[in-house]
Amino acid sequence: MKLLSRLFAGFCLVAALAAPAAAAYPEKPINMIIAFTAGGSSDVQARIMQKYWNKYAPKPWVFVYKPGAGGIIGFTEIAKARPDGYTIGGLNVPHLIVQSLAQNAQYSADSFKYICQVVNDPQCVAVRKDSPFKTTQEIVDYARKNPGKLRVGLVGPLSGHHLMFLDWQKRFPDSKLTHVFYKGAADQNAALLGGEIDLIFGNINDVMRSIDEFRVLNVAAEKRNDFLPDVPTLREAGIDMVSDIRRCFAAPKNIKPEQLETLRAIFKQICDDPDYVADMKKAGQPHEYMDGEAFAAYIESQTEHARKALSEAGLLKK
Repeated sequence: MKLLSRLFAGFCLVAALAAPAAAAYPEKPINMIIAFTAGGSSDVQARIMQKYWNKYAPKPWVFVYKPGAGGIIGFTEIAKARPDGYTIGGLNVPHLIVQSLAQNAQYSADSFKYICQVVNDPQCVAVRKDSPFKTTQEIVDYARKNPGKLRVGLVGPLSGHHLMFLDWQKRFPDSKLTHVFYKGAADQNAALLGGEIDLIFGNINDVMRSIDEFRVLNVAAEKRNDFLPDVPTLREAGIDMVSDIRRCFAAPKNIKPEQLETLRAIFKQICDDPDYVADMKKAGQPHEYMDGEAFAAYIESQTEHARKALSEAGLLKK
C-alpha cells in the first residue's frame, strides 16, 4: 500500500513537472485607452496612476488616445476590444450613461466589467480672471437680457458637461446660453483663456490646472470642495444643482474573471498607496475609490436621472 502511495506521489510530481507552467498575468504590456485629449483631466489622472501601476504590476501599460465625441470613440474602442485582458481603459460617468441612452452608441453600461472608480470630480462654473462676471447669478441675469449671446464651453456632446447644461436649461429656460463643444478639457480651457467662449462648465481638476487665470464662481456639489474651500456651492448661491463626473477604469465585459480580479487587486493597491493619494492631491485630482461592483451599482442608480433629463430635452433615443 505504501509502495502504491509512493508510486502515485511520484507520478503526480512527474506530471506536474511535465505540465507547462501557467503564465502569470499580465505577461505583456496592457493597452490603456484614454477617450479624451492628452493633457486633459482623464489623461493627467491616468498618468499619475501609471507611475504606481509600474510599482505593483509586472508589465507596463501603453497609452492609446482615442479622443472625440465626448468620449464615445474611446469608449467604443474599449467595449469592442478583444476581451483578452490586454486592453482596458478609462470611462467617464455620466457620459457613458447619457451616450447609450441618447445615441446609437455601440455600447451600454453592460458592455464593460468595472475595475474601480478612482475620481469623483465635481463640476463648476468658471470664467477668466478678467471676466466682468463675479457671480453665477450675474451670468443668469445677463443671459436673460441677452439670450444666446454668452458662449459656454463643454467637453463633448452627451457628456457630463452636456448633462449639466441641460439641467441649466431646465432651471433657467429664459436664461439661454450658446453651448460650444470641445474634444477634451485641454481644448476647453484653451478656448476660455483665448476668449473664444465666455464661461465653462468644467471639472475641478480641469480648472485647478489654470486656477491662476480662472475665477471659479460656484461648485456644483453637495458641499464645498477641499481644493477650493473659499468657493461656495451653487446651492449656497440659491441654485439647486449638483453635477459631478466620476472616472473609472474598465475592461470589455467578457474578460476572464481571474484577469479582472488581478486588475482589481492591483488598482486597489495603487489607490491605497499614500504616495499615490498625495500625488493626486498635488495634481488637483479629487481622489475617491469605489470598488468595481459598487461602481456598477452606482451607474444603475444614475440612469433614471439621465433618462429623464434627456427625455425632457427631446434627446432620448427612439
